[in-house]
Amino acid sequence: MAEFPPPSLQPLAQELVELLKARKQTVSVAETAAGGLISASLLSVPGASAVHKGGLTVYTLESRLAFAGWTQEHIKNYSGPTPEIVAGLAENTRRTLGSTYAVSESGTAGPTGGTTRNRTPGYVALAVAGPAGTETRESNTGSADRAANMVAFAKEGLQLLKEAVLAGGGGDKL
Repeated sequence: MAEFPPPSLQPLAQELVELLKARKQTVSVAETAAGGLISASLLSVPGASAVHKGGLTVYTLESRLAFAGWTQEHIKNYSGPTPEIVAGLAENTRRTLGSTYAVSESGTAGPTGGTTRNRTPGYVALAVAGPAGTETRESNTGSADRAANMVAFAKEGLQLLKEAVLAGGGGDKL
């Protein structure tokens, strides 16, 4: 078996679990193109059960209807991953699971995709919802390597979560 979690995710996951435990805060996750790597990386750290409230891999539009608070209106207007979409996923997941923070991502891992900027392989939109509000970010790896993009998307999500936790101070709850 290859090393798990990927080496680029291990230190971030470890640091986040320690930070959240020290601050008595929690996290939930809603991910699509990363395929569960954000949750799995956090859960690979001993003691993560004290901070990880739950995670969703809502890869399909049907799963978003069933588990992420989406309606048929969301589906009708869907035009690919955007900062607004991931902000909604993060906010819904945070509210539903009652966590201090929720991180979400949606992107195009590749190797194929579309022609619009948010549908090209390597594009990802990310969000963290927390006590201070919701922050979004977009990134593009410029690569069509599916597995590498999935790891890169997870790393971006963990990094954005770390920034939010550090900026948010200690002890805040939903």
